[in-house]
Amino acid sequence: MSRIESVGLVKIEGPLIIMEKTRPVHFDEVIKIFDDRRNEQTGKVLAVDEKHVIAQVFGYTSGLSIKNTNVEFLDTPMKIAVSRDLLGRVFNGLGEPYDGLPQIFSDDYRNINGSSINPYSREYPKDFIQTGISAIDGLTTLIRGQKLPIFSGNGLPHNILAAQIVRQAKLRYSDDKFTIVFAAMGVKHDVAQYFIENFEKSGVLSNVVMYLSLADSPSVERLITPRAALTAAEYLAFDLDMHVLVILTDMTNYCEALREVATSRGEIPSRKGYPGYLYSDLASIYERAGKIKGKNGSITQIPVLSMPNDDITNPIPDLTGYITEGQIVLDRELNQKNIYPPIAGLPSLSRLMKDGIGEGMTREDHREISSQLFSCYSKVKELRALVAIIGEEELTETDKKYLEFGLEFERKFLTQSPNEDRSIEITLDIGWQLLNILPEEELYKINRKFIDKYLKKST
Repeated sequence: MSRIESVGLVKIEGPLIIMEKTRPVHFDEVIKIFDDRRNEQTGKVLAVDEKHVIAQVFGYTSGLSIKNTNVEFLDTPMKIAVSRDLLGRVFNGLGEPYDGLPQIFSDDYRNINGSSINPYSREYPKDFIQTGISAIDGLTTLIRGQKLPIFSGNGLPHNILAAQIVRQAKLRYSDDKFTIVFAAMGVKHDVAQYFIENFEKSGVLSNVVMYLSLADSPSVERLITPRAALTAAEYLAFDLDMHVLVILTDMTNYCEALREVATSRGEIPSRKGYPGYLYSDLASIYERAGKIKGKNGSITQIPVLSMPNDDITNPIPDLTGYITEGQIVLDRELNQKNIYPPIAGLPSLSRLMKDGIGEGMTREDHREISSQLFSCYSKVKELRALVAIIGEEELTETDKKYLEFGLEFERKFLTQSPNEDRSIEITLDIGWQLLNILPEEELYKINRKFIDKYLKKST
């Protein structure tokens, strides 16, 4: 590895430093930055032209001077060490030990700027993942190898939900457990501590790799965190044949760090000030999940993002929805009713659900009962809006049954304890109990043989 040191800078601008180009420099090359007292920081090259090099500092530039700052070019992209010893470890956002233990000892270093899985090499995801959460398993089913984000908002319990999924996720008809890669960007210390303690108490920490870029860490560190985490996930999945579940929280903090760097570089902003390449940048993260033909392992990805002002049309959830295969949307109104998890049934969907449910995968009636519950809850929403105008006394007896169904659906199907792990059979049986509230003629989306087999049994 050749190392050449450059003395002095042309300009310091936010998290960026600009220096004269004195040698061939590579995009994404790692650099070491030394101040007057030889204190060391890490950075990487962002852009190169004929005369100048622009680099991003993974730290603070306040202590650097134009004249006396030294920059050492390492002639290599950013890499992390990978081995089975990753399991049970906690790292910072740059992949450095955060748990007080030494660095991973390995001669295998991987470039964190991995590429998306080749579409030709992808295997179509079909295996049902049971999370033990009725609103997900029954209506917005998670499939192994899927990208299924959680759209949340400030103050909503997305952290509790993410921790519950980590504890309870399992493959049906298999004893294989999920290995968890957890990456947190811009989270508070108490949130990070919540996850660590939660995983310790539940006994899953030995099967978890954590990457934590805390709120008081330099914001540009958040740009590295998900890529370091996904590099570890790819090694565990495709080299060690593990089923890996990747949780990325909070992608909004990642996007805001990306906007900060783009603004510092003087780039022309797009929607809401985010750079025009936000879509492709997010895709470079999300598309690293999936299954590869000939490989036993897989990567299932659950990005968590808090929608600014609960606006689902904000560029972050909007673009995320285009790239991923559905979304789980948390609803503030349900949360105010003390319903946990406050998963909104109608805007939530899983585009791969149809291929991972049914006979031999979940249960033969899953597809039709899910469709019927969606339809009935949709009518409940319409009736509630009507009642606000004309009053409940103007409704028909069937309409009143629908309102009763809506209350029971939220109370029994959606609501469960953060520690309650329901099987898919329990979830579907609760669905049948709720449908029993309605007249049989209203169950027009369900095959008669399933009504005869399951509806009578639920009474």
